[in-house]
Amino acid sequence: MIRCIRLTAAFSFLLLLALLVNAARVQVFEAEGYGASPANRRGPIVRYAQPRGAVLVAGQPVTGSRDSGGRLRYERTYTEGPLYAPVTGYSSQTYGTSLLESAEDGILSGADDRLATFPWWDRLTRAHRRGGSVHTTINPRMQHAAFDGLGDKKGAVAAIEPRTGRVLALVSTPSYDPGELSGNGAAVGEAWHRLNGAERQPMLNRALRQTYPPGSTFKVVTAAAALESGKVTDIEAPTDSPDPYLLPGTDTLLGNAAKGCEDAPLKDAFRASCNTVFARLGAETGLDGMADTARRFGFNDRRLRIPSPVAPSNFDTRMDVSQVALSAIGQYDTAATPLQMAMVAAVVANEGRLTAPSLVDKETDARGVMVAGGPHRPTREVTGPGTAQRLQEMMVDVVEHGSGRPAAIKGVTVGGKTGTAQHGVHNEGTPYAWFISWARAKDSYEPAVAVAVVVEDAAADRADISGGGSAAPIARAVMAAALG
Repeated sequence: MIRCIRLTAAFSFLLLLALLVNAARVQVFEAEGYGASPANRRGPIVRYAQPRGAVLVAGQPVTGSRDSGGRLRYERTYTEGPLYAPVTGYSSQTYGTSLLESAEDGILSGADDRLATFPWWDRLTRAHRRGGSVHTTINPRMQHAAFDGLGDKKGAVAAIEPRTGRVLALVSTPSYDPGELSGNGAAVGEAWHRLNGAERQPMLNRALRQTYPPGSTFKVVTAAAALESGKVTDIEAPTDSPDPYLLPGTDTLLGNAAKGCEDAPLKDAFRASCNTVFARLGAETGLDGMADTARRFGFNDRRLRIPSPVAPSNFDTRMDVSQVALSAIGQYDTAATPLQMAMVAAVVANEGRLTAPSLVDKETDARGVMVAGGPHRPTREVTGPGTAQRLQEMMVDVVEHGSGRPAAIKGVTVGGKTGTAQHGVHNEGTPYAWFISWARAKDSYEPAVAVAVVVEDAAADRADISGGGSAAPIARAVMAAALG
């Protein structure tokens, strides 16, 4: 009898030991796999069991949460959703997250360990922390000015504070309301398919994710390369440029829309936007010199985050001389995001230095205690200060005496460059209208803002498209808002 009891006890102990080993295996070694399984609803239920943290603009929340009463309880809401959609992105119970909602998901959802006093205890108890807040660098006056300026046109605006790299405005039109995608009902699926199938692509973030041929705005980069390489030492000296210009190694003649480009000095060619002068300078500077200068301005950078990912702007590094000449006037395969071209303007305004752009000012926990300040963005030299000053002089000349007059602001020093970028097979597409600029108060040594505007309105009359006529007034409104 005693022997049977002992055997039963030993067998029970082995069963208990096996149960404990299996529990440890599941909870320690396979917990991550079970947690990520689509069949496991506990994760989403816990994730949406409390309100999500807020995205703030100038200290005011532009996102919120609504109690749906369902199993996935709290749904995301958006204040002025279409206005701030290029900043926030969406947070959907069905389709996940995008842009800032994705890049800062750890803080907003409460999953980031920086929100906990003792992270190990939270992991042990599986406690779900309250979401923190993300404070953006966006200036609401500038955001509204850019959004209203674009109106119903297809296009984008990016604005940066040159010295700090703070992103002050980020607009893409047409836009959409991210709140339509927040829940998990049939209406969310219908909205998703409608928005993704729309001809005008409202969910495309044209400021960060779309690249365009920059046209004549790229001549700022070409001028910098020519000055830095010593191909031009005096911006008021003749450049020995023919009109038309025979592209090297081809029988193709490149002409100009403007007159007076033959042998034009760099300053005059910049104001008149002479293709022949800049194509020749690009060819003479060479592929290595042009590519290196473009890289220093930010082209071909696949790591750029603000912290939302930014599509890399392109300057080819394998071209023949004729292709380099075309690339030097912002054509061929040269392509840039509006944010990249705002960075180009910022370099000129900031005496040749570039501070990488950032959209986040700080992160705080649910009590408002700062978890982290804005990311440290190192400043690097792109051009020498002498080159930057000559570029400033030429950009100011464009606004005071050239095609950039619509961007002028009384009592403010404004520099700009217009651009009209051809695209489509045989260039039959409606040209994109570009304008990049910077502004500085007359009594200040520090630039207030750098702006890039692109307008791609297919409904516009081709003859009416120009960077000065279509894009410069929008840039002017954004700069005026920055200066208060």
